[in-house]
Amino acid sequence: MSEMTFAHAIRASLREAMEVDPTVFMLGEDIGVYGGAFGVTDGLLAEFGPERIRDTPISEAAIIGAAIGAALGGMRPVAELQFFDFILLAMDQLVNQAAKIHYMFGGTVPVPIVVRGPAGSGTGAAAQHSQSLEALFTHIPGLKVVAPSSPRDAKGLLTAAIRDPNPVVFIEHKLLYRLKGDVPDGEYVVPIGSAEVKREGRDVTIVATQIMVPRALAAADRLAVDGIQVEVVDPRTLSPLDVDTIVASVKKTGHLLIAHEAVKSGGIGAEIAASVVESDAFEYLEASLVRVAGQPTPIPYNRDLERCAVPQQEDIEAAVRKLVA
Repeated sequence: MSEMTFAHAIRASLREAMEVDPTVFMLGEDIGVYGGAFGVTDGLLAEFGPERIRDTPISEAAIIGAAIGAALGGMRPVAELQFFDFILLAMDQLVNQAAKIHYMFGGTVPVPIVVRGPAGSGTGAAAQHSQSLEALFTHIPGLKVVAPSSPRDAKGLLTAAIRDPNPVVFIEHKLLYRLKGDVPDGEYVVPIGSAEVKREGRDVTIVATQIMVPRALAAADRLAVDGIQVEVVDPRTLSPLDVDTIVASVKKTGHLLIAHEAVKSGGIGAEIAASVVESDAFEYLEASLVRVAGQPTPIPYNRDLERCAVPQQEDIEAAVRKLVA
């Protein structure tokens, strides 16, 4: 094991993938000389050269379009977006092309691309650079959507995403980049589609995603002082969603709280809630499930308003207390 940050873990996965497989390369804005908007690709240009760490023009449509073409030609491109909000400029390429080619060609043509980049609020980057858009992509057949919350998961899931034969949307919450944790040395894979119980508990299940996972764990520590034992489940992959792990936890605790940063309406929490209600876990619920999610507003620039727009640790803690009261 080695301790490293979330950003370092992403870089380690990229480095190992390129060392092992010559078809893996990166493309994106300022990923070479500058090292990426958040420093994730720092140093990779010196190691692998401009043929494999390709700085691109400022055009997300061109980045994703080129990645799709390269994938169809036998390469494994990893496309980095400076901010995940900018993926909206490439929705036609990603949704109408990359997600559908494998199906339209009868499963004979793989499209092994990874689209990754920083998402979420918390840095004062305002409305156009702070969104949580993951639910948009979980609705699209043909796309896998991955959203890790720890350095260990970031490295293992990115390795799995690069090896996947078809498109993976890989979301990195920007507040997690400096999070430190133990990461296994060498190559390893965290399977796409598997959730993890991050903390065992008997009273309440919290299903949390991305930055909400460390906030849920911190809330669980405080609640434990008062004898409330919280189980925290991290889906890690939003599509496909590991419903079985979530259902098993809810049947154990009888209470469910779902926490995510994105706006509540149409968020991934709605899919998780519906999946539980449609399962036999519904009969085990002792109270209505609760969603703790973002407010229906663009993310403000002002730091205090930004903090109010998305759930914090204290919001999760208060919601749990109300749920079990």
